[in-house]
Amino acid sequence: MQPSLFSGFLFTYLFTLFGNTCIIILVLVDQRLHTPMYFFLGNLAFLDICSTTTTIPQMLVHLLSERSNISYKGCALQLYFFFSFMGTECLLLAAMAFDRYVAICNPLCYTLIVNKSICLQLAAASWVTGFLNSAIHTVFTFWLPFCGDNRIDYFYFYCDIPPLLELSCGDTSLNKLLLLCIGLFIAWTPFACILLSYTYIISTILKMPSSKGKRKAYSTCSSHLTVVLLYYGSSIFSYLRPSSRYTPDSARLISVLYSVLTPMLNPIIYTL
Repeated sequence: MQPSLFSGFLFTYLFTLFGNTCIIILVLVDQRLHTPMYFFLGNLAFLDICSTTTTIPQMLVHLLSERSNISYKGCALQLYFFFSFMGTECLLLAAMAFDRYVAICNPLCYTLIVNKSICLQLAAASWVTGFLNSAIHTVFTFWLPFCGDNRIDYFYFYCDIPPLLELSCGDTSLNKLLLLCIGLFIAWTPFACILLSYTYIISTILKMPSSKGKRKAYSTCSSHLTVVLLYYGSSIFSYLRPSSRYTPDSARLISVLYSVLTPMLNPIIYTL
């Protein structure tokens, strides 16, 4: 199946690069798209390019070779950057929800609240927090002793925290506690803010007298909400599920969903 998998992942990667690069170029070139919503969308597109570039090229190399090896340092670097981009995306999606909340629920003050300075601060905070979060997890993961079996359970995929914890011969309780505690801040808290924002957004839309206004409001929110459900649903299941529910097959499937398919689908969802 390696040739088929190689072709599928290569097509996915090239489509992801093409779609997200087009979004970035359009946002930069078209003056009409120099708004907060498209500023955040450009950041999201760049994140998708970075996250897939961290994992898929290595997967393609493994699919073409007889042995699927990665060095210890290479594994650490891959984990650090991939987890950084994941954490940044969680927070960036929350910033996009805030933008939509102000635009629909408080449109008269939109330009005052969501100004250029606020957009830059939200984006910068998302990036910095994502990289700091990843640094903590990477350091604590690679402080663990690894002895005996060194075969990562993800089959051609990439270095990730759950399979590395399975390989460790030391106590991983602190790592699991960190995943849970920091996950509450990086994943659950932004997700709760997004849900709260959309509660107010939907309530405001239902009160609109014009059906045209309702359709326009729904169209600006439906794409973001779809991406949120795809991304958060798969990543929360992967990192914050009970260990009793861990199975290699489900882990592989979910990891492909949030690391490969979601970045490819994002340009389709937003442009349509």
